[in-house]
Amino acid sequence: MAFLPKAKFRYMNELEQVISDMDFRYFGNGEHKVEIEQFFAAENIVFLDVRAKEEQETVKLSLSHHCPVIEIPTNEIPKRINEIPKDKTIGVFCSAGVRATIIFVYLKSKGYKDVKIILGGYPPLMAAVMPGKLYKKLNK
Repeated sequence: MAFLPKAKFRYMNELEQVISDMDFRYFGNGEHKVEIEQFFAAENIVFLDVRAKEEQETVKLSLSHHCPVIEIPTNEIPKRINEIPKDKTIGVFCSAGVRATIIFVYLKSKGYKDVKIILGGYPPLMAAVMPGKLYKKLNK
C-alpha cells in the first residue's frame, strides 16, 4: 500500500482495526445497536440523522423533547465530522439502516467510542414520539 497517501493509509489501518474488533462476541451482545426508546432513555445523547437532504426536508425530525438532532447527509459526513461531538452517545439514524451502519463504522474508525445504530427506521421512531409516550416523558 505504499502508493496510498499517508492519510488514506492511516484511515485504512483504522478501518481495518475497527472491522477486526467486530467479532462474534461484539455482534452477539449487540453493543453496536439500540432501540429508539432505549436510546431516548439514555443521557448525554445526540441523534445523528444521515438521511439525504431531500429526506430531511420532507420529514423533519426535531425531537426537541428527547435530544439534540444533528442532520448531516451520509455523503457530507467526512467533511462535516467536526460537527459530531465525541463526548456524547451518538445514535445514527436513517430510514432503513444501511447508511446508519456505514456511518457507524466510519465514526468508529475515526475514534468515536460511543456510537449506536438506531434500529428500525421510521416505524419505531414514530411510535416512540406518539402523544401518550411524549406526554409521559414530559411529565417525568
